[in-house]
Amino acid sequence: MMSSTISTSPGIHAQMRIASLGPPHPWPFTTPYIQPQPNIDDSDETEMLSISWNQNYGCFAVGTTNGFHIYKCDTFKETFRRELKNGGFGIVEMLFRSNILALVGGDANFQYPPNKVIIWDDHQSRCIGEFAFRSNVRAVKLRQDRVVIVLEHKIYVYDFTDLKLVHLIETLSNPKGLCCLSHHSTISVLACPGLHRGEIRVEHYGLKIKKNFRAHDSQISCMTLTLDGLLLATASSKGTLIRIFNTMDGTRLQEVRRGLDRAEIYSIALSPNVQWLVVSSDKGTVHLFSLRVRVARDDASTQTVSTQSPRIVHQNSSPSVNALVSPATVGSNTNSSLYFMRGVLPKYFSSEWSFAQFHLPEVTRYTAAFGGQNTVMIVSMDGSFYRCTFDPVSGGQMLQKEYIRFLKADCHNKSKSATT
Repeated sequence: MMSSTISTSPGIHAQMRIASLGPPHPWPFTTPYIQPQPNIDDSDETEMLSISWNQNYGCFAVGTTNGFHIYKCDTFKETFRRELKNGGFGIVEMLFRSNILALVGGDANFQYPPNKVIIWDDHQSRCIGEFAFRSNVRAVKLRQDRVVIVLEHKIYVYDFTDLKLVHLIETLSNPKGLCCLSHHSTISVLACPGLHRGEIRVEHYGLKIKKNFRAHDSQISCMTLTLDGLLLATASSKGTLIRIFNTMDGTRLQEVRRGLDRAEIYSIALSPNVQWLVVSSDKGTVHLFSLRVRVARDDASTQTVSTQSPRIVHQNSSPSVNALVSPATVGSNTNSSLYFMRGVLPKYFSSEWSFAQFHLPEVTRYTAAFGGQNTVMIVSMDGSFYRCTFDPVSGGQMLQKEYIRFLKADCHNKSKSATT
């Protein structure tokens, strides 16, 4: 195992212990999860520290005070777990359904403190990379070719093949660890807060393009990219509006309204076909919105997407707003009855309201994502899983199709992390 130290800026550095990385192996979903250590069970003392979906919403990981659990969602099942006697993990980041995980310990984990990132290969049952910082890690994001580690004021981007630092980004104070990546095999995009309040920074690495733009007047509180990184959805600390942007030029393509009262946005997710957007917040209601965004349809099995010209984007010029926004082919979001006077009345009356909703108790954090066709999945910090369906033509109240209490958990603290 090699050792190296990378100096980034005065007063802050990352130390790494590097081992060889092999290609990820599929997760053994057909085999039972690893036997927990003796004397550890799902007791009422278990506290969930975090929830995070994998990159295509097929699985999610739960960090607890005793370790972590992995669940698959198509047919709900716990597929894997690791449990420790000396603490748990506050961050558990998956790489699709592979054997590779990024782990950050919880505050009470003395072996894996919250300022250290462990890259764990469960196929080999060993650590293959380790990063230690002088401040706590706020988030970790993974791509097939990148490891991205978010601190409160800096983001470190490493090459996954040798774990060498390739980019360092400075941000405004970012205690939530906001950062998102594209997951197209040939399009590498990173989005994060900029250096000013309400500002977004987007890095198109393949095109060598950096774009900064003002997304909100207030501080950014939640964000997500489409899989190809060409569209970005954001919310601010006010939590009333969600905006969708073209990441190539920062053009705002659509704005939808969650509500009028301030709210903390817990999660934003975009459907793979870019027809829908789902939002969860501390108000208890999960809102689904219809998107008016036109996306070029290409056959991934027969066409190779050039890294120099992502689809829906011209190589030498950004697409116009009209080229990206089209009339909805499914149900449309609700508008005010006075929408026809939108040029005269205050902006509120021209808002697009949610197309479908699902109501939950306001007792804990929820994170929402998309399942199969016309399906929304919701995971809560009290250990509950919901599967709901919506009518793509009429909208309205979603129908609950499945409810599972997958973990007995102490949910008294709503401030824990629930991420997409």
